[in-house]
Amino acid sequence: MTSERPIGIFDSGIGGLTVTATIRQALPTERLLYFGDGAHVPYGPRSLEEVRDFSFGITEALLERGAKVIVIACNTASAAALRALREAYPDVPFVGMEPAVKPAVEHTRTGVVGVIATVATFQSELYATIVERFAQGVEVLHQPCPGLVKQIEAGEFDTPTTERMLRGWLEPLLAKNIDALVLGCTHYPIVRPLIERIVGPGVRVIDPAPAIARQLQRVLHRDGIEAPAEQRGDVQGYTSGDRDGFVAMLERLGMPDVPVQAAPWHNGVLHLP
Repeated sequence: MTSERPIGIFDSGIGGLTVTATIRQALPTERLLYFGDGAHVPYGPRSLEEVRDFSFGITEALLERGAKVIVIACNTASAAALRALREAYPDVPFVGMEPAVKPAVEHTRTGVVGVIATVATFQSELYATIVERFAQGVEVLHQPCPGLVKQIEAGEFDTPTTERMLRGWLEPLLAKNIDALVLGCTHYPIVRPLIERIVGPGVRVIDPAPAIARQLQRVLHRDGIEAPAEQRGDVQGYTSGDRDGFVAMLERLGMPDVPVQAAPWHNGVLHLP
């Protein structure tokens, strides 16, 4: 059994494109629909209820476009809405993000790992559950990074301001002897080179995107909805925000061929063209 229908992917903005690029490489025959909610970015400072409402509106729009699976390529939205979405759409497979605490714990030698994420992610039940399940006997230091998503959305990937912000968050973690750092927001891999320069070679930086691609592959196989082997995969992009920044990030991630259409919200309802 196969399915030609597309995979729906969404994030608060351009961050989830890092996940999309990984999925495209791992699953080249799959068709991908990506929506970045630039009109409401960043999700991190918003209430979980507000993010949940956005997530339901986006999910409905992607399902209307025929999505066979929904990938929530946003840690904040996964924390706020994944459980509620699975309950509301029991016949739809969902793949969500979760901070990669487990691999960090498995590889630590110092017994201290760091996690950087949004405030909303750290406040979620999902994050608390992950730490409780996987971090026994290891100290997990969590560091919110307010304003970092805005810097990244503005294209400030390697500027003195962004470096100063990151040093302010990362140097206290380094002082406590972390040897693994979890990127708990899909925007953060965009500034991974800067992060790695600050933390140095002794700290393993962990991006969860490859694990998400593997989980998606398992879900497609489990449900018998993998794309036909002869299908040529493609990506269609949508954004409710700045199209130019969206296109620039696609080019940066090696996807300059992806068409991008505006998809604004109207009275709280999202319709993808």
